[in-house]
Amino acid sequence: MKIDLGVNLGFATNKYVEPETWTRVVSEEIGLSKVQFVADILNPSLPEEYIDSQVKRIVGSCERYGVTIESMFTSTFTRVNHFFHPDREAREYWFEWFVKFAAIGQRFGAKSIGSHFGIYSFDAYEKRREELLEGAVKIWQRFSRRASDLGYEYLIFEPMSIPRELANTVAETKKLMDMVNADSAIPMKVCLDVGHAPDPSERDPYPWIESLGADSPIIHLQQTVLNKSNHWPFIKEYNDQGIIEPKKVLESLRKSGAEGSLLLFEISHREHSDTDGRILRDLRESADYWKEAIRGEHESCRSSRD
Repeated sequence: MKIDLGVNLGFATNKYVEPETWTRVVSEEIGLSKVQFVADILNPSLPEEYIDSQVKRIVGSCERYGVTIESMFTSTFTRVNHFFHPDREAREYWFEWFVKFAAIGQRFGAKSIGSHFGIYSFDAYEKRREELLEGAVKIWQRFSRRASDLGYEYLIFEPMSIPRELANTVAETKKLMDMVNADSAIPMKVCLDVGHAPDPSERDPYPWIESLGADSPIIHLQQTVLNKSNHWPFIKEYNDQGIIEPKKVLESLRKSGAEGSLLLFEISHREHSDTDGRILRDLRESADYWKEAIRGEHESCRSSRD
């Protein structure tokens, strides 16, 4: 089982936005080389001339610091209704927005692109649930064809924590994946998050990994406690409280039949004087903690083969 380690760039939003800075930070300060690029760093709605300039700076900085952009994803500011917006005009806007985002990612060499599946408004969830679900599936399928033309290998969506945001059970996650894949140009897969607290009967993250790990080429890592999604770093203070243990995550992945996975830190620090100065230190400690666990996993696998 091949395990890679990287970081979702949500941590850099409004903090390390300069291409030359976040690439250096990922490589030299955190000690990683693979990233999931988020739209909050470069929104495709910005002027084309500015996007072109930023893309050139990002590509150059990635080459300089040995950073690879593996995938494209939405983030905090772009956690919106998109394909489930109650207004058709807004849904079409977001379809074109995703196409532009995919075009940016093509220039980075990204292999996958995605988001949450969509979010219902309260009224839409009560009155238009099936209509909007059917329409959103068709939009994802349309988008799959555009993404395929741009060279992407697969789409991904992230199971969320409440029914209105979709995929809050294993069964619904599989159903949504199957619905899109019934007529998708490239596979729709899953991006699990070990800390999401979904349906009250399914809040243990490990059965999720065992059930969906083989369909989740990317997994978001965060330290947390049961029933919450704290997005804590993997430092001693939180590891002593948290439920996310590298050995158990890797064991669950093996049980799922996964051939491998890219584990991405999705760690957040609230804007506070006590935490603003420790972001990079916490991320480095988290990376070192998981690197040690992954080394142990690889050594164990070699020993068992011998």
